[in-house]
Amino acid sequence: MTYSIKEAFYSLQGEGAQAGRPTVFCRFAGCNLWSGLERDRASAQCDFCDTDFVGVDGLGGGKFVDAIKLASHLSSFWPIEAKGMASNQLRPYVVFTGGEPLLQLDESLINAMHNSGFEVGVETNGTIAAPKGIDWLCVSPKGCADLVQQQGDELKLVYPQPDAMPQQFAKLDFKRFYLQPMESDHTESNTQAALDYCLAHPQWHLSLQTHKLLGIR
Repeated sequence: MTYSIKEAFYSLQGEGAQAGRPTVFCRFAGCNLWSGLERDRASAQCDFCDTDFVGVDGLGGGKFVDAIKLASHLSSFWPIEAKGMASNQLRPYVVFTGGEPLLQLDESLINAMHNSGFEVGVETNGTIAAPKGIDWLCVSPKGCADLVQQQGDELKLVYPQPDAMPQQFAKLDFKRFYLQPMESDHTESNTQAALDYCLAHPQWHLSLQTHKLLGIR
């Protein structure tokens, strides 16, 4: 298996239940809901995506020929002084994202990261069934795309989406439910609408992109 990685870096998780947690991010290249090219945005199932996942030319990106080599590469981003201090509170954390990470993430890579001492998180659009062994699974439904993965740790819904409204997902088997305001020309009104919905439906919590508010990656 050759893994195509757009970028890899170390920062704080900015969204959802793990917000504020030091994290190694691994962004896979490619997605099944949009090519990533602006010329195709209007026809994409996820036409509001704000992420560059095309190619392997980002910081820390490249092609990796096997899981062990990629795991070693990702482990190198974790602070040296924190290595060997793993515990329930200090266990290193990696998040696989994209694009759509489940086009490439497999049990071999999950196992390799576990063997390197990492807890494994995934952020997926939910259109592909997740492999075994993921420690924290965040599903973010997109438009009218079929939701195959209907259980996990966290459902994080970009709001509003006319074809993916919160009531469609409220009874699914997730531990936590988040609304995240869609970033657009209407970000302010989207944020207020998400806030109002959360107050009226306490099952849902508000998720903000705190990394953008802080000016970090």
